[in-house]
Formats: sequence, C-alpha cells, structure tokens
Amino acid sequence: VQLQASGGGLVQAGGSLRLSCAASGRTFSSYAMGWFRQAPGKEREFVGAISRGGGVTFYADSVKGRFAISRDDAKNRVSLQMNSLKPEDTAVYYCAARLAITSSKSSEYPYWGQGTQVTVSS
Repeated sequence: VQLQASGGGLVQAGGSLRLSCAASGRTFSSYAMGWFRQAPGKEREFVGAISRGGGVTFYADSVKGRFAISRDDAKNRVSLQMNSLKPEDTAVYYCAARLAITSSKSSEYPYWGQGTQVTVSS
C-alpha cells in the first residue's frame, strides 16, 4: 500500500486542522492505520490509531480529547481531526499502515506516508 498525507499548515493555538491520508490499492480495509508525529530534535511519537473497520480507536494521552481519527474505506482514506491545537503539537505528521491489529509502536508499521508539516503558533 502507498500512502499520501496532506492537510498540514500553519494555524494559531486553539485552532483546528484536518489531516488526510490517501491510500492506494484495493485492500485498504485490511489495514490498521496509525498517525505519528516528529518534532525537530525529537523522536517520532505515536498520536493515535484506528483498527480495521474503524471500530477501535486509541490515542496518546497528549492528544486524547482533542484529536479524532476516522476512516472511509470506500474512499481509501483515513483522517486526523485536530482541535484545540497547541504549540507543542507542532511537528511533521505521518500516517502509517499495517496488516494486523492496531499498535502504538512505529516499528510495527511497515508502510509510511511522506509526512505533512503542522505548525501551531502561540
């Protein structure tokens, strides 16, 4: 599967952004999807994930209650709605896919998009 993330940009603190990840292939529904982010000088960290079928989602504590992941298998797309953004949310955001149950470990995702920059100004 090939992934293409989009939707990043510059937003003021307290604002919202919606990221999208478009996937190629006819078996998108078979993949669990994750979102990760990497800020300058920091390691890549888990943001959230959604199961095959979309029945299960879970999030990092730092974004819980502010971010929401959804998927549309008919459109081969997963989205990350980000609300109440904070300057510490500034990072490059990546979507990732794996043919298994969801995981918060980046090493368990073999397929990655190219990343989209999110910058939150104070």
